[in-house]
Amino acid sequence: MSILYLLDTNILVHQVRRDAVGERIRELYAPLLAEPRPLISVVTDGELRSLGFQLGWGREKTEQSHYLLTYFQRLTIDTEEMLQAYALIDTFSERIGRSMGKNDLWIAATAHVTGATLLTTDKDFDHLDPQFLVRVWINPAIDKI
Repeated sequence: MSILYLLDTNILVHQVRRDAVGERIRELYAPLLAEPRPLISVVTDGELRSLGFQLGWGREKTEQSHYLLTYFQRLTIDTEEMLQAYALIDTFSERIGRSMGKNDLWIAATAHVTGATLLTTDKDFDHLDPQFLVRVWINPAIDKI
């Protein structure tokens, strides 16, 4: 049985940059070859576009980011189930003293609702695993497998 992945925004950033972390992600998880095709949140779409503008990505990186955004299955956040998951995760996080960024809350809600395993290079979702989602943390500090 294949694992359904939800890609955090930082995963796509490393893919666009084609850096050592991005290479490790390609070797270990092959997101462009994975079946079922990985998911992204519409929030990730907005974040990646914004980062491209903020970082002054040139034509090549911009084209790569647009390709990735159209390749992966993009999910909306405008459903009753997604809104409820957002509220539950936000409440849980605040109660345990772990305030989350709003974009990360939407991404967490998407992982929760879909049951997809979240791939990320940051620790922002640690407190949600395994109660609300399953996440795989990829250490960005390790340059080699």
